[in-house]
Amino acid sequence: MNYTESSPLTESTAIDFTPELESIIPVPSNETTCQNWREIHHLVFHVANIFFTIGLVIPTTLHLHMILLRGMLTIGCTFYIVWATLYRCALDIMIWNSVFLGVNILHLSYLLYKKRPVKIEKELSGIYRRLFEPLRVPPDLFRRLTGQFCMIQTLKRGQTYAAEDKTSVDDRLSILLKGKMKVSYRGHFLHNIYPCAFIDSPEFRSTQMHKGEKFQVTIIADDNCRFLCWSRERLTYFLESEPFLYEIFRYLIGKDITNKLYSLNDPTLNDKKAKKLEHQLSLCTQISMLEMRNSIASSSDSDDGLHQFLRGTSSMSSLHVPSPHQRGSTKMKPIEEGVEDDDEVFEPVSPNALKVHQLP
Repeated sequence: MNYTESSPLTESTAIDFTPELESIIPVPSNETTCQNWREIHHLVFHVANIFFTIGLVIPTTLHLHMILLRGMLTIGCTFYIVWATLYRCALDIMIWNSVFLGVNILHLSYLLYKKRPVKIEKELSGIYRRLFEPLRVPPDLFRRLTGQFCMIQTLKRGQTYAAEDKTSVDDRLSILLKGKMKVSYRGHFLHNIYPCAFIDSPEFRSTQMHKGEKFQVTIIADDNCRFLCWSRERLTYFLESEPFLYEIFRYLIGKDITNKLYSLNDPTLNDKKAKKLEHQLSLCTQISMLEMRNSIASSSDSDDGLHQFLRGTSSMSSLHVPSPHQRGSTKMKPIEEGVEDDDEVFEPVSPNALKVHQLP
């Protein structure tokens, strides 16, 4: 059996080198805590981490959350660069934080650019404040809507916007900016159109599934008018790419049709009254404008249907609708066609007419 015998010289040499090796190569400790903590870093290091912490705890429900977050990260990275350059002399820390600083500055600049105040043309500011701003449409989205495929046109008093059975309804959709327009059928006045109202909203809604139809009414400028006009085809494509704006248009057009139905029931309805009716429930919400106009057009051979319709709308406007919280009398006569006075409808109940019914 071969073996090597260690000499005393070799053992003494190994013993002498052991302390030197321990001082050069760190020996891992089995303990879970550090024995020798390094000194605390400079105050600049802690200030940087404070800004990082503030940026991370900003609630996401805050309106300017992303801008504040990127701002805090930018300041924190700046302090990190100062600390690494002046107090730590660490090139790698300075380089990485310089990269982070550049990324945050670019993102912050983009967010500030998106939040810049968007200037809306003075002529369109009234439409935005009255129709789109209450529905929280951003100014930049409204500018995209009015900055493309639309133009402002002018009509002098007496000029025709649309002629019944002649003008196609597939070309445009318009909002009146200034002036007043008059809508009529076969020379019979139906209602007026005032500023900040759609001119041809019933046709836009009723002909979305049918192409090639004509106006069933005549629309004439009663004053010198200016209106914003969209190309219907291009507007439809744009709304398909903007679902939020598509729902906004559905709501605005539906409300505009409701106001026009109010005007049909009350021809004296003006712009001030129309504003008060915007938040009230329409009496004709179950009647579509298309059904009304089709009912008129179905009697094209004679004017009996038109006279009957106009008589019916005028009689409806003369009736006062009682509040549901008011209690009516216990006896009511049926309303006949010749009754004009509302006081004759309800008869006062005499005390003698009241009888007490006893239970058997």
